[in-house]
Amino acid sequence: MTKFILGKKSGMTQLFDDNGNVIPATVIECDSMFVLQNKTVENDGYKAVKVGTVNVREKLVNKPDKGQFEKADVEVKKYIREFITDEEYSLGQEIKVSDMFTVGDHVDVSGVSKGKGFAGNIKRHGQKGGPSGHGSMYHRRVGSMGANTTPARVVPGKKMPGHMGAVNCTVQNLSVVMVDGERGILVLRGAIPGPKGGVVTVENSVKAAK
Repeated sequence: MTKFILGKKSGMTQLFDDNGNVIPATVIECDSMFVLQNKTVENDGYKAVKVGTVNVREKLVNKPDKGQFEKADVEVKKYIREFITDEEYSLGQEIKVSDMFTVGDHVDVSGVSKGKGFAGNIKRHGQKGGPSGHGSMYHRRVGSMGANTTPARVVPGKKMPGHMGAVNCTVQNLSVVMVDGERGILVLRGAIPGPKGGVVTVENSVKAAK
């Protein structure tokens, strides 16, 4: 069974196992998802399910999106995502986090990382930097960017300063340590991408521990 959920990162905390060892944990708020559409190979070329979560005022949604909510007979939702799955769901079906995950499952979490703004090579790429002594004229600069007369250009892919963060990334193979279906809470071992309040998707791990 393909497992998935859409949630918002609440923050990090710590739990303790039976031996008293600390478990670093991330808490994810997972409101109930509602099925909006079933994608089929015949009509769309692939099989997937489209879901929505978190209620929002109707005036904030455009007409095309409003139409799919009416067709599925569910309230207007703020976040919409598609998940690749072979499972069949009925329109308007409610999916809770406790329906998908149990303690011990391994998952991959995807989200948008924290934006760091414009950053130099030392912060962005982990460059060593130059001597910090008084006589040095080279501290945090990029350094050499290319070769000599040949090729007489900067090679594509050269690590240089630029915008850091705010990109889609995935953390793989995190274990589920707690599931609370009534409160809609999923707790994972370890850290996940993004700031507090950031939207994340949780799916089956492609590298599940064997």
